Amino acid sequence: MFKSKARCKIATSIESELCDDSLNFFIIWIDKEGLIMSSNGKNDADKMAKERAQEQESYRLQCNQYVESGLQSNVTIQFLIDRLVGMGCAPPKGFIKCMDCGDKMAGGGFGVVEETVVESATLTEVAERAKVEQCHRTEEDLKKQLDAASQGKVKLRLLPEVFLCQQHLRNETHAHEAMVHELIHAIDLCRTKMDPLKNCMHMACTEIRAENLSGECDWMSELGSGRVSTFAGHGAECVKRRSALSVQANPNCKDNAKEYVEAAFDRCHRDTFPFDRHPNLR
Repeated sequence: MFKSKARCKIATSIESELCDDSLNFFIIWIDKEGLIMSSNGKNDADKMAKERAQEQESYRLQCNQYVESGLQSNVTIQFLIDRLVGMGCAPPKGFIKCMDCGDKMAGGGFGVVEETVVESATLTEVAERAKVEQCHRTEEDLKKQLDAASQGKVKLRLLPEVFLCQQHLRNETHAHEAMVHELIHAIDLCRTKMDPLKNCMHMACTEIRAENLSGECDWMSELGSGRVSTFAGHGAECVKRRSALSVQANPNCKDNAKEYVEAAFDRCHRDTFPFDRHPNLR
């Protein structure tokens, strides 16, 4: 299931919260991070580009260390990987990647969209979309794919892939929470005929489960970010808040995101599969 064909990629994510709540399931990549030309023109631009490349290399090395430590020593990550293997969805090599995500405040994301051409007239459009790297796709790019699918021009299928935004990871704990979050989506994609691109209830449910089981709504983390107004019930409110923001980024679900989350919440919040109980309960 996790073997992919040649495909057109678009970032679909369940992003890890950083400084604010501006996170989406489908990452709204505005554009590639540009270089501002000063009065010195090309020389300054070249210098900035070189400095940025060096900085990103440092971030990439640190991120790769986080991924390796997660795979080698984080029991929750190891458990989820083992379950994927046991379910017949063994992740391929390079399944988890560290990437330059530009200015978008996200910790990571999940999924690529396989786009199969039905009408030959759309070959050029699909080829143009394929030129844009996964992390720099926009909401408009996704909308074009969804529109093409609704018109019968292409067929879309969500394929699993996990990426971490290397420059936005606060620390190892944050990276590991992001990995758990994305692996929950991989579990859901493996065990069900989930179609979060078209079915907003599916999307809301997998978002609720990932937010709940990843530890990203940990009470202390929320307290440190100033989001705790009441102790009782705050965890559930955090899950709802983050899930709704993610669902809003899907053009098919945008207008009624909160309603979808509310409708799916009770059942999906109780669902701890593949864990016997919530992994953060001692």
